[in-house]
Amino acid sequence: MIYGIGIDIIRTDRMKEVVEKWGQKFLARVFTENEISYCYRKRTPYLSLAVRFAAKEAFIKAIGSGIPVSLTDIEVINSDSGKPFLQFSSRLEYFIKISFIKKAHLSISHEHEYGVACVILEQ
Repeated sequence: MIYGIGIDIIRTDRMKEVVEKWGQKFLARVFTENEISYCYRKRTPYLSLAVRFAAKEAFIKAIGSGIPVSLTDIEVINSDSGKPFLQFSSRLEYFIKISFIKKAHLSISHEHEYGVACVILEQ
């Protein structure tokens, strides 16, 4: 059964503008150290940052208003095969458990101008 669905899209140049304006202060409020490190190893880090931001926003939309969520409570990680998945802080993991959410499906995509993400939470 579907618990929730969320989708988000972001312009890559908007992410670049925000990072250039606020720098590390913004990055630390939104992304985990692992995410920042992963994105800056890429040739175009703003694409990776943008799509991760979209994934976090899509998750928040899918989870609904049952719990306040910090963006750093959500981490986008890639498996060895490259497939992205979501990892959560212990506080958020507990909420997911008591909400009987068994699986968080994540699909992300980006091109030069936009990053997009879709999250489906399954009970």
